[in-house]
Amino acid sequence: MKILMYSVRDDEMPAINAWAKRNQVTVATNQEDMSSQTVGLAQGYDGVVIVQHAAIDSAVVYQKLHEYGIKQLGLRSAGYDVVDLPAAKANDLIVTNVPAYSPRSVAEYSLAQTFRLIRNLELFDARGAHQDFRWGGLIAHEIHTLTIGIIGAGRIGGTAARLFHALGATVLANDLVENDDLKDVLTYVDKETLLKKADVVDLHPDLNPSSTHLLSTAEFQLMKPSAVLINASRGPVIDTKALVTALKEKQLAGVAIDAIEGEQEFNNFDLTGKTIKNQQFVELQKMPNVILTPHIGFYTNVAVQNMVDISLDDAKKIIEGGQATHPVE
Repeated sequence: MKILMYSVRDDEMPAINAWAKRNQVTVATNQEDMSSQTVGLAQGYDGVVIVQHAAIDSAVVYQKLHEYGIKQLGLRSAGYDVVDLPAAKANDLIVTNVPAYSPRSVAEYSLAQTFRLIRNLELFDARGAHQDFRWGGLIAHEIHTLTIGIIGAGRIGGTAARLFHALGATVLANDLVENDDLKDVLTYVDKETLLKKADVVDLHPDLNPSSTHLLSTAEFQLMKPSAVLINASRGPVIDTKALVTALKEKQLAGVAIDAIEGEQEFNNFDLTGKTIKNQQFVELQKMPNVILTPHIGFYTNVAVQNMVDISLDDAKKIIEGGQATHPVE
């Protein structure tokens, strides 16, 4: 059995090598995204596993995989919007993902950025960069005095809710499905109520047509001017243009953004000395009350291990004629 993994980072190699040795499977790797230009690399392999921010660029990719006799397309990520599911199905490809690689990884990111924002650490950093070491106007808040509003209380959002609750915060949540197992740590409310009451709004929804631009002008106007916002989910859930305007008009106090529209143009690239074309991102970079990170909420030792193991386990099962544990329907 031979499996090819696309877009492999150096930090994934120990987990890949360990899985290959443990399962007696040949696993080859490259650093290319899956596309019409690189699909030919998969010829001669029994399966493929990918991870990438940019969508697969052509239906030809799925046709080629089918011609090569490949029966699956594995993603070592939770998001699968980079794949054209109807095109994959039309070419008899079973698509799998890793829906719960480590809920704590992203939930802990949200917690860490919440502390940065409510302690005004990003603003103290900005002052310190200019040798201004005054405290004035930047009094902090203790987390047990705050209301946390979580939009999308699934695996990750539910984990975040438990972490915030354990620290004494009041936790509100908005989700299409209410989980009885979480009602000891949170209270479900409608989105409007959550936005009006929350001191911290923490986003963890899936990306789908109904969650695209889930927060835009009308939603920002509902939020407290003292509230902060954290997005460690997917970029398009926030209307970036509206966010820039809301910050300029002081409709919210601060933001931590780990995922942003157009991020595939710059995330995980060294662009030192180069011009970033995404003007809204550039505007956000200049704001002292904005924390920008390059989609690294998932990036922990446990999550990387799980993403490799789970995606390869599913690929192996399908190649052997079995049932995948995590098919994308």
